[in-house]
Amino acid sequence: MIAFLGHWELIAILAVVLLLFGNRIPGMMRSLGSGITEFKRGLKDGNKPQDPPTGNPPARTNDTPSDGASR
Repeated sequence: MIAFLGHWELIAILAVVLLLFGNRIPGMMRSLGSGITEFKRGLKDGNKPQDPPTGNPPARTNDTPSDGASR
């Protein structure tokens, strides 16, 4: 379908898109860049060996009665 569009048609479509969404494009690019940065940071942190957790694990709570009967 895109093969049937000429250069001038693509330029006209691009101009309409810029007029409609021009004020949102910088914010979208900023969030895309921060997402890529977070992704790369996650890949870098994923390759590091993690330290074992320190301290005591959180206490377990038992909300059901021990005899199995419902209240």
